[in-house]
Order: sequence, then C-alpha cells, then structure tokens
Amino acid sequence: MNPEPGSNRPVWLIETTHPELVEPLTTGLSEVVDPEIGFNIIQLGLVRNVIVDDDKVMIKMILTTPFCPYGPAMLESTRSKAEEVLKKETAIDLGMDPWDFSMMEEGLMDDWGLY
Repeated sequence: MNPEPGSNRPVWLIETTHPELVEPLTTGLSEVVDPEIGFNIIQLGLVRNVIVDDDKVMIKMILTTPFCPYGPAMLESTRSKAEEVLKKETAIDLGMDPWDFSMMEEGLMDDWGLY
C-alpha cells in the first residue's frame, strides 16, 4: 500500500496487517503536537512504523532532534493516544535515525518558507 497522497511518511506494517486501524490511529496521533514546531507527529513524519502483534502495538518513532526537550512528553503522549485509540497495550521504540525536512508531509515546508 502506498502512503497517502501529499504525504512523505513511510508505509507502516499495520497498513498490511490491520488496514482498518490505520485511519483511526492516524487521526488520533495527529493530536500529538510538537509544541516547539507546532506541527503534529504525523505531519512531521516522526512515526516511522506501526506494528500490531496480537494484543500489542509497537510504534517506531524518531524525534526532530536527539535532545528534544519535549521528547519524553511526546513519546508518552504518543503511547497513551495509541492505547486509547487501538485499545491495545502500546510501546514506543525510539529510533536514533536523524530526522530531516524531507520526512514532513508535502506542502508543510511552504508554511515555513523553506521552498
């Protein structure tokens, strides 16, 4: 399955295994906003993968900077929101891959005057 039009986000495993959960999860996680940047974690492309295994969920996520002061709160908000939406125990796997502007949804960089 391809990412949504207008989105640079990667394809999540959940799209293949549990496609009916993608829309409610995406909507829920869109409520988790990086307070410093003002965009949500979906728009920023911070959620790199979502894996559902039986009654557990693993969200692979990165932060915009390694020392993001809001990182711990955003990780917990992400975990909590996913559990609320999916009704399944959720864990966050924090990756150390570097984030860059190309991971943002298409068109958001225009709002920052970058393109």
